[in-house]
Amino acid sequence: MTLTPGRADRVFITGASSGIGAALAREYAARGAVLGLLARRRDALAELVATLPHPERHRIYAVDVLDREALGAAAADFIAAHGGADIVIASAGISHGTLTERPEDLPVFDTVFATNVNATVSTFAPFIFQMKVQDTPCRLVGIGSVAGMRGMRGAGAYCASKAAVHSYCEALRLELHASNIRVVTIAPGYIDTPMTRNNRFPMPFLMPAERFAAQAFEVIARGRSFRVLPWQMGVAAKVLRLLPDFLFDAMFSSAPTKRRRQAGSKA
Repeated sequence: MTLTPGRADRVFITGASSGIGAALAREYAARGAVLGLLARRRDALAELVATLPHPERHRIYAVDVLDREALGAAAADFIAAHGGADIVIASAGISHGTLTERPEDLPVFDTVFATNVNATVSTFAPFIFQMKVQDTPCRLVGIGSVAGMRGMRGAGAYCASKAAVHSYCEALRLELHASNIRVVTIAPGYIDTPMTRNNRFPMPFLMPAERFAAQAFEVIARGRSFRVLPWQMGVAAKVLRLLPDFLFDAMFSSAPTKRRRQAGSKA
């Protein structure tokens, strides 16, 4: 079930102020979509919208995705303003290195899961009823990660949260199978964004955010259930999944780790 060509899609994106979310906003705006853009930083959202075609058509919501009530209110406002939504992309996400043995990292686990997993649920939930009564194809898009396909040293919170996104979206896909809503899971590899620029290890097949967004647009339009971008990382991820544990452990038990959150900074 592909989206209707020639019609302006109504697209709601969280985490829209930078990175993948902002790249997707630019891609959809260039193709004539009407956007609802949500992130914590109003100034960054306003700057982004000012660069988009027809900025007057788009709505911005300065909301923390952890505030479920405010997120629901933003969804309701977008639905009321545009008569519904065709595509909802839960792009908000954070990544921090974590070590289970460090007590100060335990709240970071909570925040990573709340942002990457719970907020994905909170993003989709307000739109499902309205989407079901629309007579057009709709999409709910979860942004997972290649990191969710195997656990990596020092990234337990991030890897586990993205694995949870994959499983949650799969369950939701089954729940909505008989409806006009397709659930799409996109697992980025290394995409050139402010988040990945903090990594202190090599990033194979690093992909510009704009190229990712263009390819994601096609995946979403076609209603694919799951896709890794770029495709080379998909091949690499499949190989990693096939490795027996003893070999995987030998290869990655000494791999460089993600940066842990600095004491006193906001997760």
